[in-house]
Amino acid sequence: MPKRTLQGVVVSDKQAKTVVVRVERRFTHPIYKKTIRRSKNYHAHDENNEFKPGDTVWIEESKPISKLKRWTVVRGEQKKTA
Repeated sequence: MPKRTLQGVVVSDKQAKTVVVRVERRFTHPIYKKTIRRSKNYHAHDENNEFKPGDTVWIEESKPISKLKRWTVVRGEQKKTA
């Protein structure tokens, strides 16, 4: 079975080798037919501490790395600073 891959935005990099990624999903409400946005935070392993808050990253499922980390950062795009 292939590993799941999700796209999200880094919201925190305070921990060593870890980033917190907010993944947003959109779906239509079954009764009201209105589009709803729901988000969830995932702790992901960032080996080189290269991602900062605001960066867009792709995370992939992995074996448990610690109590909360079950995802690793596969690739990402640094936020453009003006």
